[in-house]
Amino acid sequence: MGTHSRARVALRAVRLLALSLAALVPTVLSSLLLATVKGRPAGVRHAWRQLTLLLELLGPAFVKAGQVVATRRDLLPPVACDQLSTLQESSSPMSGAQARRALEAAFGARAHELFEQVEYAAVASGSVACVYRARLASGAEVALKLRRPGIETSMALDLRLIRAGSRVIAGLPPFRGIPVTAVVEHACAAVFGQLDFDREAESLSLLRDNLATVPRVWVPKVDRDLSTRSCIVMEFIDGLELDAAQRCSAANRRKFAASALTAIYHMLFVDGFVHCDMHPGNLYFTESGHVVVLDAGFSVQLTDRLRRLFADFFLNMALGEGIRCAEIVVESAEEAGPGADIDGFIVQMADLVDRNHRVPAKDFSLMRFATEMFDLQRGHGVHAAPELIFPLLSLLVIEGTIRDLDPDVDFQEVARPMLMQGKFGQR
Repeated sequence: MGTHSRARVALRAVRLLALSLAALVPTVLSSLLLATVKGRPAGVRHAWRQLTLLLELLGPAFVKAGQVVATRRDLLPPVACDQLSTLQESSSPMSGAQARRALEAAFGARAHELFEQVEYAAVASGSVACVYRARLASGAEVALKLRRPGIETSMALDLRLIRAGSRVIAGLPPFRGIPVTAVVEHACAAVFGQLDFDREAESLSLLRDNLATVPRVWVPKVDRDLSTRSCIVMEFIDGLELDAAQRCSAANRRKFAASALTAIYHMLFVDGFVHCDMHPGNLYFTESGHVVVLDAGFSVQLTDRLRRLFADFFLNMALGEGIRCAEIVVESAEEAGPGADIDGFIVQMADLVDRNHRVPAKDFSLMRFATEMFDLQRGHGVHAAPELIFPLLSLLVIEGTIRDLDPDVDFQEVARPMLMQGKFGQR
């Protein structure tokens, strides 16, 4: 590393440390005071809330890493995950001049030849990129996902500092026994992967091919020939509105729920390639009856072994085979620590499956089930593999949306055909 690079890292580290200390010192004091007055849970909840605010202050790399870490409910207490899951990006769109520079950086002199028109008012804005509507010289309408200039360098620097900070935190007494560095390393890799537009373009194309057989599911087509390292050129889908489903009939809403859930199950059980970020900003419903899936920057490819284990788990859960479900979790888990209580976990996990097997479909909560399962894993030292947690997250993220569309949906019944195809059919 050159002298200039070391100086930049040092300056950024000093600034982040100053911001952190300015926030954490009063947080510790106020949390202790609150714990004394209102009890320890109130103090802990306040501390995590303030830490969440600090991450938003530190910048997009910290926000995105926090969002990923929030999914590790098998390792972190619910209060921590609940607070971290509220992290929101707050990113103003690039100015017209910045967008023009980004376009020229992506395409060079070809930009004026390729695009007949570009509307420089962003239709979507994030910390990594902004999306613009454009018309090709051929007349086709396209969406341009343009990466912010310099974002790769700045996020790489912050992620490096996050990794260094995790090594310090891992040595503190409250975090001993938790694989802090492994969790943070996986989170940082997931965040940095969202900067790789070549990979995202490939992921979107793969997702479109995989879901082509699922009725009423629409993934925009990517123009791989035009896309570059810093710009994804894809089909423009007009009329995407967050409240479109609310204006549709109850029958259409039930169709939306079935199609979206079938798409997730197809990813999990049949293809093993899973979009892990199906929040409302990446999942739309159109008045023409389609479910539109966008932004595959946070996706994972399950190994064939994990895909089959995932399908086995859900199949045995539907059958009420709690012991087998528990064995699958243990089989898929990372290496158990010296204090792990495998036998105790299997007994209590089997009881959890048995209790939920008798719950009517409309009363079954996947989030509640997963939260209790993660509590059991954490309490018995059985840590799940991240490759299994992130796909499960895709289901947890979408559950609320599905319930809003169809309160009576039977998650296990909709899963059955995909489970059979994934376990016994042709992929």
